[in-house]
Amino acid sequence: MFWFQFFLLFLCSSPLLHAATPQSQPFTAVGSYAGAVSDSKRFEGSSNIVNLRYHMGPVLSSPINIYIVWYGNWTATQQLLIKDFILSISASSPRVAPSPSVVEWWSTVSLYTDQTGANISRSVVIAGEYSDREYSQGASLTRLSIQQVIANAVRSKPFAVDHKKGIYLVLTSTDVAVQDFCRAVCGFHYFTFPSMVGYTLPYAWIGNSGKQCPEICAYPFAVPEYMTGGGPGKLKPPNGDVGIDGMISVIGHELAELSSNPLVNAWYAGEDPTAPTEIADLCEGLYGTGGGGGYIGQVIKDGGGRTYNMNGRRGRKFLVQWIWNPLIKACSGPNSLD
Repeated sequence: MFWFQFFLLFLCSSPLLHAATPQSQPFTAVGSYAGAVSDSKRFEGSSNIVNLRYHMGPVLSSPINIYIVWYGNWTATQQLLIKDFILSISASSPRVAPSPSVVEWWSTVSLYTDQTGANISRSVVIAGEYSDREYSQGASLTRLSIQQVIANAVRSKPFAVDHKKGIYLVLTSTDVAVQDFCRAVCGFHYFTFPSMVGYTLPYAWIGNSGKQCPEICAYPFAVPEYMTGGGPGKLKPPNGDVGIDGMISVIGHELAELSSNPLVNAWYAGEDPTAPTEIADLCEGLYGTGGGGGYIGQVIKDGGGRTYNMNGRRGRKFLVQWIWNPLIKACSGPNSLD
């Protein structure tokens, strides 16, 4: 559908810092390859010419320690919801999170290996948290000042300098403006500069778009005004918070790519490492079987009409985009009906 293609073109990565949705450069993964989608109807987004390659860099094969910086004004309810998603990646048994689950979703990410054959780790824990309630860098951040936020957290010593197993998430609240947020990006990942932080540390930033641009960064829980007269309407978020539920899919996007391309020299398609097409970019906008061409795919609705495609710990439900599967060379997810 043209409206969705336009939305995607408006909305995914950015030069120098890889970004997730609002699909900041034209939707390179699906848009550029749309004409070469395979005849197979089994795998959404499948293509015989997607040249996703390994560039010999590291992946996060050791148990992954996540350090969260809560920047701005966060409620305990919002924080718990995001932490439940992250901790669902390593839920210990189907009794903790029944199928389709976040664990099964991450199993696709863990298919990626480094040059020694070591897979991305399935062990993901929250190793530390830091609340920057005083807006140490102000209420308007640049990409460089986000690194200063991390530097402050490290220097204040709530965080270890974990350059072997650690990744750092800077999550900004609804009242924080960030360079290119809503206009070109909803989140991005890169690594810190030693001159800024003192160390090279993989990190990602994701913003809560609930008040600034939910129709862009929390789609499909909000839709642009030009779409309200036609096309599918907005979907009901699984946890009742448009901004946080939309943010969780972007967090999933960035965690998948940060794990498979932490120093921007591992898994990506394209010839330019400063603007790579990564394993989540290739499946942007796909959440279920049959997805593509403006349709998110077949997802699940509970008795209250809330939409989701995977289960997490503590009875949580989430709607998270699919990931490129290197074995079948197509997008896949735990709720696949194929």
